[in-house]
Amino acid sequence: MPERYAKYHALGNDYLVLDPQSFSIPLTPQKIQRICHRNFGLGSDGILYGPQPSTEDIPAVSIFNPDGSEAEKSGNGIRIFAKYLWDHGYATSDSLDLHTKGGKVSVHRNDAQATNLTVAMGKLTVHEKQRLSLDEGRYVVDVYPASIGNPHAAVIEEVQDISEALAREWGPLIENSPYFPHRTNVQFVKVLDRDNIQIEIWERGAGYTLASGSSSCAAAGVCYNLGLCNDNITVHMPGGKLQIQVQKDLEMIMTGDVSSVATGQFTAPFIDQLLQLE
Repeated sequence: MPERYAKYHALGNDYLVLDPQSFSIPLTPQKIQRICHRNFGLGSDGILYGPQPSTEDIPAVSIFNPDGSEAEKSGNGIRIFAKYLWDHGYATSDSLDLHTKGGKVSVHRNDAQATNLTVAMGKLTVHEKQRLSLDEGRYVVDVYPASIGNPHAAVIEEVQDISEALAREWGPLIENSPYFPHRTNVQFVKVLDRDNIQIEIWERGAGYTLASGSSSCAAAGVCYNLGLCNDNITVHMPGGKLQIQVQKDLEMIMTGDVSSVATGQFTAPFIDQLLQLE
């Protein structure tokens, strides 16, 4: 059968949806790397593979980073995949549940075209502040580790001005710190006021990223937990804004936009290249 794809983005964070009904090639890290490559493949910040069956009798999605590793959860990826389900007739009601490696999430569409979605992301766990020594002691930085099904580290007090350059310099050092044996996503946070924060993101397995839903939840939840922000926080990122509501016991609710980009078919020569990879 023709091997097909759909491409979406959420605030500039772009994913390819590969549906088992229209894409039959088993995915391996090398194949994922080639498909996601922005010069030798289609280019994307990751792959969403599904819908697949789950033990909870709800659709499951596997989330892959462009380096071939698997992510437990992705807020932008969840919104994209939910829109794909509505766009392609897998879902018809205004709400649906999804199974991810990082736990079950619930998604509600706020318009008929599912261009704005609200996701119950689950409970955020915030750990004690950790002081990390980076680059053989060249930098010492305090981070707030947190988890919402996937790992995060928020940097808040260390920097007055955040930037892409800072995220690219410090992000990989924190991501690969021995303190995080499974690596981590990193947020560089500037508190604008009690209702607004700005973040720059270094994403585990993907690198510098224009936007991230789970990172927005982590950064907002840490700021709320520290008493720096109220419970309804707008997170400003280079790709756009997400609204994060912090509920009781740090249950996180995320609302944001998602857009379809294209659907298409992989060419036969590209499929032949994929099949030659492990």
